Amino acid sequence: MSLKDQITEDMKTAMRAKDSERLGTIRLLLAALKQKEVDERIELDDAMVVAIVDKLVKQRKDSVAAFTQGGRTDLADKEAAEIKVLEVYLPQRMGAEEIATEVKAIIAELGAKGPGDMGKVMGAVKTRLDGKADMGLVSAAVKSALSGG
Repeated sequence: MSLKDQITEDMKTAMRAKDSERLGTIRLLLAALKQKEVDERIELDDAMVVAIVDKLVKQRKDSVAAFTQGGRTDLADKEAAEIKVLEVYLPQRMGAEEIATEVKAIIAELGAKGPGDMGKVMGAVKTRLDGKADMGLVSAAVKSALSGG
């Protein structure tokens, strides 16, 4: 069963259970998937679905930070609950140590030295770790490794 089919089944389960919060979040996700398919006239594979889920989670995290800063804990809690629903569809993420090890290996392969090579390293890292790791952590690891950290 594809990830998209799994999401559709989870929507049906949430409907039957009358779980309105979960149902709303899953419907938002399915709408984002459908929008991408219609816009680009393609059928999404699991990797593309993961990328969209990742994007939605990042948006929710940004919203949580903004709402918390603005003193709107009610809205921040709602966004945090949506993050929990969406993260179910993401693959297991790499830890900070695994990311640092992988980044060092890529830097060694490319022979990168210093912060000037950040773009070249990030391009290679993104293709290898996209969907497997939080790209914010990856970027920090690359900066640290290139600055001699």
